Amino acid sequence: MLRTDLWPRLEPLLARVERPARYLNHEWGCTYKQGDDFAFCMVYPDTYELGQANQAVRILVNAVNATEHLMAERAFLPAVDLIGVMREEGLPLFSLESCAPLAEFDVIGITLPHELAATNVLEVIDLAGLPVRATDRAEDDPLVFGGGPCAYNPEPYAPFFDVISVGEGEEAVPELLLLARELRAAGATRAEILRSLAQVPGTYVPSLYRWRSEEEAQAAGSWVEPVEPGVPARVDKRVFAGFSSSSAWEPTVVPYTEVVHDRLNVEVLRGCARGCRFCQAGMMYRPVRERPADDIVDAVVRGLDETGYDEVSLTSLSSTDHSQIADILTRVNAACAGRGIRVSVPSQRLDSFGVEMAGLVAGQKKGGLTFAPEAGTQRLRDVINKNVTEEDLFGAIDAAFAAGWRRCKLYFMIGLPTETDDDIKGIASLASRAYDRAKAAVLPEQRGSVRVSVSCAVFVPKAQTPFQWDGQISPEETLRRVGILKRSVKYKAVDVRYHDPETSFVEAVMSRGGREVADLVEGAWRRGARFDAWTELFCEQAWRDAAAELGLDPEHVAQAAFDPSYVMPWAHISCGVSTRFLALERKRAERGQTTPDCTFEKCTGCGACQAVGVENELAAPRVALGVGER
Repeated sequence: MLRTDLWPRLEPLLARVERPARYLNHEWGCTYKQGDDFAFCMVYPDTYELGQANQAVRILVNAVNATEHLMAERAFLPAVDLIGVMREEGLPLFSLESCAPLAEFDVIGITLPHELAATNVLEVIDLAGLPVRATDRAEDDPLVFGGGPCAYNPEPYAPFFDVISVGEGEEAVPELLLLARELRAAGATRAEILRSLAQVPGTYVPSLYRWRSEEEAQAAGSWVEPVEPGVPARVDKRVFAGFSSSSAWEPTVVPYTEVVHDRLNVEVLRGCARGCRFCQAGMMYRPVRERPADDIVDAVVRGLDETGYDEVSLTSLSSTDHSQIADILTRVNAACAGRGIRVSVPSQRLDSFGVEMAGLVAGQKKGGLTFAPEAGTQRLRDVINKNVTEEDLFGAIDAAFAAGWRRCKLYFMIGLPTETDDDIKGIASLASRAYDRAKAAVLPEQRGSVRVSVSCAVFVPKAQTPFQWDGQISPEETLRRVGILKRSVKYKAVDVRYHDPETSFVEAVMSRGGREVADLVEGAWRRGARFDAWTELFCEQAWRDAAAELGLDPEHVAQAAFDPSYVMPWAHISCGVSTRFLALERKRAERGQTTPDCTFEKCTGCGACQAVGVENELAAPRVALGVGER
C-alpha cells in the first residue's frame, strides 16, 4: 500500500524547533524495504536521542525487515516543542524512513522500556490519531502491539494495547505479524484476528480477560479470567532459543545527531543468573546464553569498519561474566590497536574485575568505571544476594586505578528490604574507604585527579522478583536516609547524588499496580503528564490529582507489603522463574542466606530452563576469580 508522504508538511515546521536533525531520515545504515505488503512501525516512546540507541528497536526492525512479506520502519516521540507545533498544524505522528502517518501502518509496535514511559505511550497513540483505548478503535485501525521489560506486569498498560508480547521478540514479532497479515487478507475481523493472535505462545490479548476483584483473585490464584474458551489462563514468555548461534553482527544505523550510547553495541550474552533479589532483568532474561568469542570479535571488527565508530560496547547484563571475556577483549584490543578505539564493558561485576580485566577494558582510552556494591554492609548485601564483599570492591579499585583509571562511580540503592540507618552509614564508610584505596593505588602527584562518586537509586519493588511483595519506603523517608548518608561521608571529594524520590514513587506505582492503575495513567496524561523520566518535565501534581479523582490510594499501591502467599496482579504472566522459587528466595533474604549462580555452580531450582525448554548455553566453562587474581 502506498502511504502518504508527510515530509512536505513537516519540513517547513523544522525551522521552528530545536535539533531538527532528530527528524531527518536517510541515516547511514537505515533500511528502505520496498514491495512488501504488510507494514510495521516500531516506536520508542521518547525522543530520537534516547530511542535510537535502544537495542530492542534495532533487533526487531532488523528481524521484521529480514522476513518476506513484511517491512518495518522506526518512529520516535517528538520533543515537546515539535509536539506542540504538530498539534497546532494538525500533523500526525510519522515514521522516520518514509515520513508516513503511523495510522497508515498495519501494526504499530511500542516498546515499554521503563515505568516512567507510561504517559508517553498514550502521547504516541493519541498523536498518531488513534483512540488511546483499544476498545474504542475502529475495525480498520492499526493493531497496537506492546512489549519489553514492562510487559512482565502488563496491567497498567493493558487497556491501551490490542496485543502485548511477553519475552524476546526476534521470532515472536515476525510470527505475529505474518499471522495478522494472513488473517487480514482472508477477511477476518479485528476480533477474530485478536483471538487467533492470543493462541501464539507468549502473547497476551488484554481484551480477552476479565479483571477480577481482590477477593476473587486471591481465591482463584490469578487476577484475570479468560472470557472465551481456549484463551490461555497463563502467558509464558517467549525465548529466542537460537540466540547463542545467531550472528552478533546486526545492521546498525549511524545517526546524524548525537544520541545516548552513541557507539557500536555488540550483544555478547543474554541472561544473568547471579540472582540479585531486587533485579527484574536477572529473572526475566533467564536462562543465560553466551555467543562464542569468534562471533563476537568478527562482529566488532565488521561493525567498526562499516559504521566508522571509535567506540564499541560489549553489552549484556553482566559482560565480565562471559566465559571467554578475557580472550574476547585481548583479540578486540589487538584488532583495534593504533586506531584510537575505545572498548567499553558497561556491566562489570566486582568479583570478576581483576588485574587482567583492568588492563583489557577500554584499551588506550580510559574514562570512568561504574561498580555496583548496591548496599553499604555485608549483612544487607547478603539479604539482596549480591554475593560480593568489601574485598571484591577494594580489589577492583586497586586494579583499576593501578591500570590508569582515575574516576569511579559506586552505585547503591536506598530503601532495600530490611535496611537500617547503620546500612546507610555503611554506604558512606565504604565510599570513603574506596576513595582511600584509589588514592593509594596511584602516584602521589596524580592523587589530585582521583574522583569517587556515589549514586543512590531508590529501591523500586519489581514484578517477577523475590522482593515483589515488599513495599517501597515513602519519599519523605528516602530524604531522611539521604540526609544521614550525606552527613556521614568523610570526604568532600566523594560526591553523593540520588534519584528523585517522587519519580521513583511513580515507578513503584506502575511496577506494582493492577489494571486499575491504567485509569491513573490516562488521568495523569490528560492533565499534562508526559516525559516523566525527564526531571524538568515531570509533573507530580498531575498524578496526584488523577489519583484523587479516581479515589485511588497510590501510597498503598507503592508501599504496601504482602506475605509471599499473596497473589500479585501479574500472576498470569510467567517469566519462567517459578513463584515458588521467588517466595523461597524472599524467605532466604529474611535469613540473610545467599543463593549461588547456577552458571558457576549447580542448578538452584529456579525453574526457568524447564519452563522455556532452553538451558544455560555457555561458550566455555565459567571459572570464578581467585583472591590472588582480584
